[in-house]
Amino acid sequence: MKILEAGSVADQTAVGRYRWTICALIFFATTINYMDRQMLGLLAPLLQKDIGWTQVQYAQTVMVFTVAYAVGLATFGRIADRISTKVVYGSAMAMWSLAAMLHAIAATVPGFAAVRGLLGFGEAANFPVAIRTTALWFPKKERALATGLWNMGATVGGIVAPAFVPIAAVMWGWRATFIAGGAAGFVWLAVWLLVYRPPAEHASVSKRELDYINSDRDESVEQRVSWLSVLKYRETWAFIFGKLLTDPVWWFYLFWLPKWLNESRHIDIANLGLPLIVIYTMASVGSVAGGWLSSRLMQRSHKPNVARKIAMGVCALCVLPIATLSLFQSLWYAVFAVGLAAAAHQGWSANLVTTVGDVFPRRMVGTVVGIGGVAGMIGSFFYSGVIGETLQRTGQYWVLFAVGASAYLVALGIIHLLMPRMTPVKLEH
Repeated sequence: MKILEAGSVADQTAVGRYRWTICALIFFATTINYMDRQMLGLLAPLLQKDIGWTQVQYAQTVMVFTVAYAVGLATFGRIADRISTKVVYGSAMAMWSLAAMLHAIAATVPGFAAVRGLLGFGEAANFPVAIRTTALWFPKKERALATGLWNMGATVGGIVAPAFVPIAAVMWGWRATFIAGGAAGFVWLAVWLLVYRPPAEHASVSKRELDYINSDRDESVEQRVSWLSVLKYRETWAFIFGKLLTDPVWWFYLFWLPKWLNESRHIDIANLGLPLIVIYTMASVGSVAGGWLSSRLMQRSHKPNVARKIAMGVCALCVLPIATLSLFQSLWYAVFAVGLAAAAHQGWSANLVTTVGDVFPRRMVGTVVGIGGVAGMIGSFFYSGVIGETLQRTGQYWVLFAVGASAYLVALGIIHLLMPRMTPVKLEH
């Protein structure tokens, strides 16, 4: 039977659409993931008064998170290819939700560093397991769009957090705010355990939808490979450099934007919400737009190399305006420039991680994503140290934004050099 191309509403209905329910679950997990990690940055002005940390100590707390996150990526990226997705995702959600709640009992800089480490380790599971799940549930032609949709949870979490956290902190205090944030994860966990099954075992997945999901699957390459052997491929290094150079920019936005607004634009915690909501709303649009553009180009050209790289090039150009922040004092110019850059990053990220599924067999996807994620966290670790020292010594943010403006074009150039044609990897035996 011919597999229908899922291009129209009628085709989607004929094929079946349960895979989008799984995409929605990943979206909500990603939303909770980013809401939990965003809380520290939003509460930083209050915590700075209560805890009394310096710029360098705050940076060191962020660095503990990044180290733990890197260890978690290395761990979960490998586990995602070997153990049940249902078990790994569920266990990780329970771990990071508990860690989020434990922030409520922290009272010192070392205490916050410890719980941030546990949070980072657990939260690291989200992306490698989500990418692995996307590869299991979607054919290549839909993966960029699906990734863009669930990846939008990162920015929706960034919208929900500034809308919720400042109000909750004023009403209940910062300790209760952390507890409420962590509790949301356990609600998701209950739904996940009830709903998730692999596509071949799921009663809600029709035979036609299962055939569509597996329509471009090459069974001959479904084999396990060692971690070291993955590093033999230039395609792995293309992904590594893409993450190494651009992930630190996103982490800078995530942990330092509230402090930047507070210190350079004099916005207090009660008024942080609106600028951050605008920035992360723009970022959420960028996530979907980047995935949509890539999927549209894929439908027209049927060439992942063309579709992904054009989309990533557009995103790289959209980041450039943040290099001009020091030239304008307007708050809303700064907000819209950073919002455009955040949108571009999310579109870039959706396409970058999709390239892994385009060129590697499914059994390698989680491992490669995990390795690339570790590289991104290594870059973020060192950049956090640079941020702390730069702000402690100069108090100036403009140079940090300027570095971020150039990172994507440099990364795209390296990716193209290492992976000029982006053809499927042929495993060495």
